[in-house]
Amino acid sequence: MIIAKTERVSLRQLTLADASFIVTLLNDKSFIKNIADKNVRTEADAHNYLKQGPLASYDSFGFGLNIVSLNEGGTPIGMCGLLKRDELPYPDLGYALLPEFCGKGYAFEAANALLRYELPKYNLNTVLAIVSPTNLSSNKLLMKLGFSQIESTVLYGMKNNQYQYFQDGRTSDSCK
Repeated sequence: MIIAKTERVSLRQLTLADASFIVTLLNDKSFIKNIADKNVRTEADAHNYLKQGPLASYDSFGFGLNIVSLNEGGTPIGMCGLLKRDELPYPDLGYALLPEFCGKGYAFEAANALLRYELPKYNLNTVLAIVSPTNLSSNKLLMKLGFSQIESTVLYGMKNNQYQYFQDGRTSDSCK
């Protein structure tokens, strides 16, 4: 199911058919460094990751991580979507691209489209984002998208910058 489409990229829900791509993306050294090692090494691992992660999220919340593909040729280049974590009061924006597609504006394009289309669809006004302080490009991207840094937080044993986005454009230093 297509979630959003821009001039250059499309976002659609992940399926089990994306397992091979998931193995590639989740084993990229920048994914492991900046996000986490999900221990997905085989297509069977990827099927399990998809069933317990994005597919379960679609069933529970309607939203989740989506595959980002180039419109021209349909090449998958990454993931972008909303996640609902028990540890956070609001859904958070997650994204990751293969390194060869970074620095070309694709992440901004995908995340911006996702925020424009998904937030109204699910009546969400507030979205968070969690990013490592050392991931400078992601910190810059969140600011460009209109997120405001609100605090540092420890999530899954790692210190992260926490950002907040309001669909209506207001800014705040609280998660109310």
